[in-house]
Amino acid sequence: MGRVKHEIRAVYDDSTITVYQAYSPLIAVPAVSAGRFVPPFKRERMTWIKPSFLWMMYRCGWATKPGQEHVLAISITRAGFEWALDNAALSHYVRGVHPDRVTWRRALKQAPTRVQWDPERDLHLRELPYRSLQLGLGGAAVPLYADEWITGITDVTPLVRRIRGHLDARDVDAATALLPAERLYPYRENG
Repeated sequence: MGRVKHEIRAVYDDSTITVYQAYSPLIAVPAVSAGRFVPPFKRERMTWIKPSFLWMMYRCGWATKPGQEHVLAISITRAGFEWALDNAALSHYVRGVHPDRVTWRRALKQAPTRVQWDPERDLHLRELPYRSLQLGLGGAAVPLYADEWITGITDVTPLVRRIRGHLDARDVDAATALLPAERLYPYRENG
């Protein structure tokens, strides 16, 4: 069996990358209004960002899961995103990548960010043969994310509902036409 391919697919330009998160209205509405995360967003908790729109749809059930009714497209600096990648530990032990479980646990405990690779999804949320990035931000990374990296927050829930409506009507072409134009992100794979 061949090695599973890891890919970061995202909407990005020369200076920013779009990541997605889903929240309840209590967190999402004030964040969109302020253009940054404000209470009741909790800086003490790990927060997971996802560059893949369809993986986010899988995670939040097209914005239908409790506490995930609003999908936010968050524009962050590429410098911040790459800092998070450079300072990350893998979220799980991988033989051959880590010398042993103790070393991995130590790295995980010390790292401000975590990388997790999950099966990418298609428009119908079925698994694809490559894995997509989830990036967990904790500790020192959360204030950097919330105060320095974010360049804009947009509530894309209306777009999510339009795409889902087309899918429910079995109009796959119309749904596909509305998807964000993601492309392979030029970053070296660290594991």
